[in-house]
Amino acid sequence: MLGIWIVVFLFFGTSRGKEVCYERLGCFKDGLPWTWTFSTELVGLPWSPEKINTRFLLYTIHNPNAYQEISAVNSSTIQASYFGTDKITRINIAGWKTDGKWQRDMCNVLLQLEDINCINLDWINGSREYIHAVNNLRVVGAEVAYFIDVLVKNFGYSPSKVHLIGHSLGAHLAGEAGSRIPGLGRITGLDPAGPFFHNTPKEVRLDSSDANFVDVIHTNAARILFELGVGTIDACGHLDFYPNGGKHMPGCEDLITPLLKFNFNTYKKEMASFFDCNHARSHQFYAESILNPDAFIAYPCRSYTSFKAGDCFFCPEQGCPTMGHFADRFHLKNMKTHGLYYFLNTGSLSPFARWRHRLSVKLRGSKVTQGTVFLRVGGTIGKTGEFAIASGKLEPGMIYTKLIDADVNVGNITSVQFIWKKHLFEDSQNKLGAEMVINTSGKYGYKEMMTDTLQRVSRFSLAPRCQPNLQKDPWMYINKSVLWRKAEKQVGYSPILQVRDGRLLGRRRNTGSGTFGMILRCVLLSLVGCTYLHLGQSRSRVAMSKLSRRD
Repeated sequence: MLGIWIVVFLFFGTSRGKEVCYERLGCFKDGLPWTWTFSTELVGLPWSPEKINTRFLLYTIHNPNAYQEISAVNSSTIQASYFGTDKITRINIAGWKTDGKWQRDMCNVLLQLEDINCINLDWINGSREYIHAVNNLRVVGAEVAYFIDVLVKNFGYSPSKVHLIGHSLGAHLAGEAGSRIPGLGRITGLDPAGPFFHNTPKEVRLDSSDANFVDVIHTNAARILFELGVGTIDACGHLDFYPNGGKHMPGCEDLITPLLKFNFNTYKKEMASFFDCNHARSHQFYAESILNPDAFIAYPCRSYTSFKAGDCFFCPEQGCPTMGHFADRFHLKNMKTHGLYYFLNTGSLSPFARWRHRLSVKLRGSKVTQGTVFLRVGGTIGKTGEFAIASGKLEPGMIYTKLIDADVNVGNITSVQFIWKKHLFEDSQNKLGAEMVINTSGKYGYKEMMTDTLQRVSRFSLAPRCQPNLQKDPWMYINKSVLWRKAEKQVGYSPILQVRDGRLLGRRRNTGSGTFGMILRCVLLSLVGCTYLHLGQSRSRVAMSKLSRRD
């Protein structure tokens, strides 16, 4: 690789050296460091600002559906518009060959949350061909810098109030603008483009020096020839987020299956869709984060492999950031973040946000059995679905642990439901219960250790049979002091108990539907083998609640 670059430098670096200057924007060369991108050698110097025709389209709460075109060249258009000099300005910058839809969607969501100046940058004339766009983004970046400079000089506007949000090539364009404006507030790079930018000098690509705060979301960070990626592999911000590992996103189709069908016209469409899907996830994640300030909690880690293994689940002392719109909320309190990698998982469809939990259960029973153990977590905000914690051979006294990504933010944990489903043909007299359940979860991007969620739960065991019998065993919860509660009531076909905050809330009798109902329940339970206690169910569920939380 080094030899290739040396040849490039000797061949091109000595033969080039042209320059073009534009009155408002300055001069642009085709030599180093831009020679490193190859595109300079292929197409020459960037186009003129007149040919590119960069446009600034303003949306505010006063005109959320119809833009006002404003221009730094004619600053009276700014003064006559709804542009507020006392408001934050967020500029959405598209990349190569875009129709601007994601930018319009972004402004729509932003204006639901904030009273801001939302500007969509239109430079479609200069970005229709990728290689031309790589060169032309320098001129467009200079146009953005000129626009901000006019705001500063003519309106007394602070550059610290400007936030550039750039997707693909637009991320590097934002970096070019930021390098020209000292004190720029923030740049968000949404999967910065990779081709012609891998391993290039920081003067060429987005870099953490381009703004006071630079956060980056990588969703297709892989080399195009080897791993089918169009995003940069380089970390380039104060905070670099890698959802799902940052290379390929769940929900985006693979390219192997259509290739095996030998329909190359279809394959070409599938390939375009594949790249669009992975690459576009970055701005989709950001847009979703705007109205969900507690979503997309990310964890610092050395690699995605370590993250998946659970090695980096606990947040450091300063907490964890949230990927997306509110990432700066973390950065403002923790300035020493440069060079860290942050990982998280998302869903395959919108809504994409997931909340990570580590669930552990210590089993209690009479003997080894075959089956599946599930847990369901409830809290002050919501309740998760059932998560399989262990399956197959289940041994009493063993602790089973699993990391889960819940699609619901449950808030502070208030209850955990233990569910056991025995395998078919397993002895129906086998007993299994939960002696201890521990939940550890992140919240609001900060460390929340819930080791006291359920220190000791349900000293009794339940048998999968039609008429479960609750023995006189205590419910024991451990807070800072020991609190005992006893459940001594023997109930009908389905024992239904619910305990919350250390109090037995009630018991109900599910009488079924006569003799036929009881026989049918016996048959079904003997086949399915479900044991759990829950209000309103004919199977038995144990509803368990924490008493305290330890931060």
